[in-house]
Amino acid sequence: MAVLAAEDATRLFVARSRWRWEEIVFWLVAASSYFLFPGHLVLITQALIAGLFSMSLDILLGYAGIASMGHAAFFGLGAYTAGILAKMGYGDPILDLLAAAVLAGGFGALCSLLVARLHGIGMLMVTLGIGLSCYELANRWRDMTGGDDGLQGMVVKPIFGIFAFDFDGHVAFIYSFVVIFILYLFARRLVNSPFGLALLGIRENLRRVPALGIGVRAQLMLAFTIAASIAGVAGALLAESTQFIALEVLGFDRSISVLIMLVLGGIGNLVGGMIGAMVFTVARDELAALDPVYWNFWMGLILCAIVLSGSGGIVGLLRRIERRFGGTAR
Repeated sequence: MAVLAAEDATRLFVARSRWRWEEIVFWLVAASSYFLFPGHLVLITQALIAGLFSMSLDILLGYAGIASMGHAAFFGLGAYTAGILAKMGYGDPILDLLAAAVLAGGFGALCSLLVARLHGIGMLMVTLGIGLSCYELANRWRDMTGGDDGLQGMVVKPIFGIFAFDFDGHVAFIYSFVVIFILYLFARRLVNSPFGLALLGIRENLRRVPALGIGVRAQLMLAFTIAASIAGVAGALLAESTQFIALEVLGFDRSISVLIMLVLGGIGNLVGGMIGAMVFTVARDELAALDPVYWNFWMGLILCAIVLSGSGGIVGLLRRIERRFGGTAR
């Protein structure tokens, strides 16, 4: 029986780790956009960075069941870490990226001491309080952050001392794409591991999981730390690619926007956040151009239509179409 159970577990992990067609299509489209839309590389880069940020939230909400209303705190911390280091003359993009990941992850580990003890509305309020506090601290320390005027004067050095960031965004796109794809592979391996299954178990039945010998608090703390670190990398990528940081990176609107992206794309599958961020960013840009005043109205209608359809976001809708016209989904 033990051998059969081990074989079943192996088959489960193999099935879960198999690449689905929507993942392959997304990354092929993202890579080919460098050649297909050379005049929109800055926008596409920002969409990919937003996708990484959304993916970090998916690890919390979609897998661990941690609802966060202040996830922008870690995004902003990563952005300001890279920005301040670049302004001080330590503008190596890779080292600044690592520093952002460490500081955001360390802050996430501290916050997880509180968050992992709470559930429901208490968790929401604490994460919201963390986000609002970080925003006000950044606004208060304007000598360091620039406050409402934003952090300016960043000097980001060429990557490996060779590839300098250009105005058209070619280097920023390639650099961001490589980093984001590597982190996507890491996150994909993470959620398809025993740790990922433990998170799903906690999300589905919090009271039963301890009976299986799984330390709930430790698992949630680790998930929160990893998600915060990835969010910090996303913030640092945005800072390095734009070489300017607005106070808005820590704002409540940023936390809400990333939640909208995740819901739009589909919660609990990683690529949903990436697709949702791409659709949200492009749709916002196009709708703002068509209707600068009331573009939020149309975005709201799109979001309501997706949610009320009960499809589980864009990815869920695609999988329903696959099951209907292409047989049983894998």
